[in-house]
Formats: sequence, structure tokens, C-alpha cells
Amino acid sequence: MKIRAAPYIKQRAETMAFLLSVDLGLKTGLALYGRDGRLIWYRSQNYASARRLKSAVYGIFNETSEISRLVIEGGGRLADIWIKEADRRGIRVIQISAETWREKFLYHREQRNGPQAKRNAGILARKVIKWSGAKRPTSLRHDAAEAILAGLWGVIDAGWLKDIPIQIRP
Repeated sequence: MKIRAAPYIKQRAETMAFLLSVDLGLKTGLALYGRDGRLIWYRSQNYASARRLKSAVYGIFNETSEISRLVIEGGGRLADIWIKEADRRGIRVIQISAETWREKFLYHREQRNGPQAKRNAGILARKVIKWSGAKRPTSLRHDAAEAILAGLWGVIDAGWLKDIPIQIRP
């Protein structure tokens, strides 16, 4: 896990209301959480190129101006696009791997291989959607499901929720 913020940029106050989580890729999963720890919205978007993603990132941050935390699952040059814009806005960035949130939310038997882990992530993400009262999906892409779970990890890490709500994981 990496926590990044440019030292010369004043961080936004933690009283800001939103956490944005991103499952990196040109096919990107996004999830927005409120300060109460509940999922507000989620989506999947295919940007097709790094240039198009770079253009979109600016608009995504403008959609919800009071984001105080960004959780990124993944790394590389696509992560740098998000990090640069977050740094410019004084948003705290936490970069994790899928294993970070999987370790917290999935049993070892639920993640023996990639397809099994993605399937179980989808099941758990649907529980988060239901618990949060967010709009139910007709279909849920794995990148959106993983962004939802990376975001849930982020709100617990931030202390916005103490632990996984019982309605999500009995």
C-alpha cells in the first residue's frame, strides 16, 4: 500500500465528504462513497486510450468537487494520470493492490484463482450496493465490482466505518 501526496500541496480537510475509488485500466471501474461509508454511485467506463482517460479524469473530479480521498487499485502509467490530478487538487491518494482488499473481504477459499475471486467480488459488491441503497445494477462488470470493494476498504481504512457492516458479511 502506498499513501501519496505531494508535500508542497496542502491536503484537503478530512471533513470533506467523499472517497473515490478506481479499479485501474482503460476499462475503468469507479465507485464514490460518502462520509457515512455508504456507496453513492458506481460505474464502469471504457476509455480505449490513455489520452482519453487523461481527459476524462479531470471531469470525473469536477463531477464531485469535495473528494478528500482517492483509492487506486493498481499501478503504472495509468495510475500516474489519477495521482497527478489528485495531487493538483490536494486529494490524499492511497494506492493498493487487489490482494489488499481481497485479504480483508474474501476468505482464502473464495479466491483460489482469478475467475473465482472476481465472481465472489461481484457477489460481495452486490451486497454493498444493497446495503448502501444505491441503484441496483442490471449487470455488474468486474471492474466496477472491484472499485466498490477497494472503496469499501478505503472507507474502513479512513475510519468512516469501523468494520464491514454485518449486512454485507454475516
